[in-house]
Order: sequence, then structure tokens, then C-alpha cells
Amino acid sequence: MGTLRIHFTAGDLSRTRLAARPDPLWEIICSLHRLQTRAGYAGYARWHRQIRPDLERAGLVPVVRERLLPVAPLKRYFPDFLTPGPVADLDEGIERVLGTPTRRIRTELGRMVTPVDGAWMSDLAAGRLAARHGLGDALRAYFRVALAPYWTQITSAVSGDRALRGAWVLDSGAGQILDDLSPETSWDPPVLSVHGYPEDRDMHLDGRGITLVPSYFCWHAPITLADPDLPPTLVYPARRQRPEPTPPAGPQRRLGPLLGHTRVAVLRAAASGATTGELARRARISPATTSHHTTILREAGLITSQRHGNLVLHRLTAMGEALLGESPGPDADDSRSRTGTSTGTDP
Repeated sequence: MGTLRIHFTAGDLSRTRLAARPDPLWEIICSLHRLQTRAGYAGYARWHRQIRPDLERAGLVPVVRERLLPVAPLKRYFPDFLTPGPVADLDEGIERVLGTPTRRIRTELGRMVTPVDGAWMSDLAAGRLAARHGLGDALRAYFRVALAPYWTQITSAVSGDRALRGAWVLDSGAGQILDDLSPETSWDPPVLSVHGYPEDRDMHLDGRGITLVPSYFCWHAPITLADPDLPPTLVYPARRQRPEPTPPAGPQRRLGPLLGHTRVAVLRAAASGATTGELARRARISPATTSHHTTILREAGLITSQRHGNLVLHRLTAMGEALLGESPGPDADDSRSRTGTSTGTDP
């Protein structure tokens, strides 16, 4: 195993962006990887136990086995056209996948280490509409069963990771966004190293910057796009921690402490995930007063508070979202290279 070294200039750092929301197609690919290994099982144990019977009930086991798993193999190259990102929603993503030029589909399928056999795959490489629509139908059906029921939790993990890294940037500068992306990465300015890569390789961003995509189902090692001419992208595992347990409480106890504009302002400020300092700035109150209000909100079961080093990140619970009228998504317990080989290194 080698190391992928991603070289940043000052311009690259200024153009580095964090995806604003989960990418449904990357979550599909990464969750298909989770189905192919026991590595990291504990972090997704409840999802693993539920997904298989759900796929069987929906009659999707043959679709997943014969169409999706072959084009998304674990620890090996899979086609870039499957993840055209960033996309606003699943429908936009699938439309972009199906709109891929036939020549590119044929070329990328041909790069796979183990070419996929079968009439459907041959038809897909030939650009036949029935095969394209079959791929779109398979992606959509899998998402509906395997990801849609858990989308709120997926979104919560991604938004929490984004909020935490945003706070680091405000406190320590743009380079902090690259710090501690995963157990397999290290940031030694101006180089981000991805260890356990299939070979030693240097990737120069050349002023393009890079889009960082936090993913719920990406485990352990980041994943890059294979084609060096595509916009640089790095998908990495979003930080996930169990929320602090809160005691059960009746409606009066939950809602009673919320009376007052200041506390509601703090609650609203936590909707997108925020540190104590950010809550104070948004609500225009002192940090000490903010801590008092977050304690009450946490005990009421409306927010969770998680410590990351010197920072405490506050986020809404499902109850808090419901109270504010937000839409309340897996409850989990808790690759690929530019040369065409996965960066994933599930041990």
C-alpha cells in the first residue's frame, strides 16, 4: 500500500469547499460498499440488520446483486459517471447519470478491473435506453428502501460535521477544514496525505481547489474521483457520535422552560448545528447565558451537545425539529483512486 498526496496551494485552500448536504448518489455507492464487507459493521449494525429483510420484502435482492453491486465493487475502481455530484436531490443526480455520453459510459465500464458480464451491462455500454432506464430505476428503488427511511439521520451527521469544520475554520483558519478527515488521512500543510492508497501518487490541484463531501456511509478511508480531469472531489466519513442521553420528560417539562424569546432564538440557532460561541453570536447573548439556555434545552430533549476537543457542537433532536416546524431520517450504532483503484482499505 502507498500514499496519495494531495498538494494544495494558497489558491486551492481558498477554493476548497464543503458540500452543503449529503450527496444521495455518493451515499448509495458508499452504502453498497458497506453491504460487501463486515469491516466497520459495528458502526452500521442496526442498518445492516434491517436492510437485508427490507430489500427482500421489496423484491430488490436480484437488482442489487445483479446490477448495483457489480458496478460499485469494494476496494476497486467503479465508474465516475455514477457520482456526477454535487446534486441537489436524487432525481437531479439520476438525470445526470442517465445523461452521460455513451462513449464515456463505455470507456469507464471498460476500465473496471473485473468487467461485468451480462446482456444488460453490454446494453448499458452500448447506450441503449432500456439499459439506462434500468440503471436509473435500480438506483431509485434502492435509495427508497435502503436510504430514504434514514435520511434525517444521514443529514444530521453531515450537517454536524460541516458545522464543526466551519467552526474550526473560524477559530484557526482555512487549513483546519482538512484536519482529521479520517483515520487514514493526515494534514501537513500544504499536503493532505491519504494513507493505505494502492500506490504512491501525487495529486496537484493546480488552483482548482477541491470539494469535500462528508458522507454517512463512507467508512474509514476517503474516496476520490478516478479521472484527473474531473473537478477534484474527496468523499470522507462524516463524524458521528451518539447524542448525550436525556431523561424522559412529559410535555410540561419539555415545553415549560422554552417560554421566552431568547431561548427560542438559541433553539433556532442550533437548527443547522452550531458551537456555543456561534449560538451566542447568533442569539446576541453572552457565552455564559448561552450555556445556561443550552443546558435547559438539552435537559428538555430538544438539542444534543457533543464535545470535540475545545468545542461543543449543539444540534436539534427530532423533537426540537418538530417544535420549530423543521422536517424531522439510519439510526446506526455507532474508493477509488485517480489511477482507477479504490482508496478504501477495509481491513
